Amino acid sequence: MNDNNQTIRNARDQQLVDYANRIAKKIAVTASQYDESGAFPHEHFRLLKKEGYLKLTIPKEYGGDELSLYEILLVQERLAKASGSTALAIGWHLMTFFSLSHFRPWKEEIFAEVCKTAVEKGYLLNVYSTERTAGNIVRGGKPSTTVKKNGSGYVLNGRKSFATLAPIVKQFTVLAYIEEEDKIAEFLVEKDDSVEIIDTWDVLGMRGTGSMDIAFHNTRLPETALLAYSEKGVFNRFTGKSSAYTLQLPAIYLGIATAARDFILKYATQRFSPSLNNYIVEAPHVQQKIGEIEILITVSRGLLYGLAEKWDIHQNIQDKLSHEVAVTKYTVCNNAIKIVELAMSIAGGHSLSKSLPLERYFRDVQCGAYNPPLNDMVLQNIANAAIQHFQDSINKEPQPS
Repeated sequence: MNDNNQTIRNARDQQLVDYANRIAKKIAVTASQYDESGAFPHEHFRLLKKEGYLKLTIPKEYGGDELSLYEILLVQERLAKASGSTALAIGWHLMTFFSLSHFRPWKEEIFAEVCKTAVEKGYLLNVYSTERTAGNIVRGGKPSTTVKKNGSGYVLNGRKSFATLAPIVKQFTVLAYIEEEDKIAEFLVEKDDSVEIIDTWDVLGMRGTGSMDIAFHNTRLPETALLAYSEKGVFNRFTGKSSAYTLQLPAIYLGIATAARDFILKYATQRFSPSLNNYIVEAPHVQQKIGEIEILITVSRGLLYGLAEKWDIHQNIQDKLSHEVAVTKYTVCNNAIKIVELAMSIAGGHSLSKSLPLERYFRDVQCGAYNPPLNDMVLQNIANAAIQHFQDSINKEPQPS
């Protein structure tokens, strides 16, 4: 519904949109059920595997489709219209492979094997870095999850939180602290009996992502499990290339917002008001809100897809767009919240009923503020950059003799 927008540039884009819409239509049938129960949507992932969704961002050389940044945003926005939870959960898998493909920090033979298991066996992949005691390691914390050398390998102990896809992953990576080396590194872990999945995921929104806790009890790792060191101040796959892989996040929340827009347009054209003696879509205040919604969607899409196209085309500046990536995430996610709120204000008190999808959209869209980078971090970094730029410009001005 109302899918006519200028982000679809060519026939390939249209094919990808049609592909995503077809999958989304099937997932939408049970999306609300999984939201209600909080259960992990295994059937959704069986469908995604069957449809080849798991290999969208894997390099062609290893059997994947190697979608561009722009193209994966098109697909993920549509999937999120059906289920924000499913789009976000599979999104971390897609983002992981996208960042690995463009940065290539691991030994190539290991990366090739991980790609192969995803393409041929349907294995999902995610990285687990967040801890309840230390926070997000990428933000500067030191992991309490540790590894110790043991013969030719390592022993892993600790606990990670917000481990999206935990119920279904067979292999994943973790950031852990190597005590003997006083360094942080990324390790590849195969799930076995020493890996405990702890069902802590009972939350307000994005209830079907399976973002549980994972505990490691003397988990043995081979020497080859050490993938790459994470050194402070040195670009890595999480921070390199301006972290553009994270633009999937605003695309997902924009998808949820457009689902709310589509619903409220249908609702407003079918809801008759005796006091108006007409359908509520004819009320001036309703049209005002619809206009605001459309402007917010247009601005968000322009910002998001404009940046993605810039990143895809101009490889020489891919490392110089980190502020634009952060601003885009901040703007689109906050706009998405406003869009859903406007849609709810049109429906009034009915929007709070579980018989309508608006309350689910409202809960899901709030989660964008808690995906990295967080609002406070964006504002601080942008402010510091502006201040520094101003001070530098003053210092460059010729001084009176």
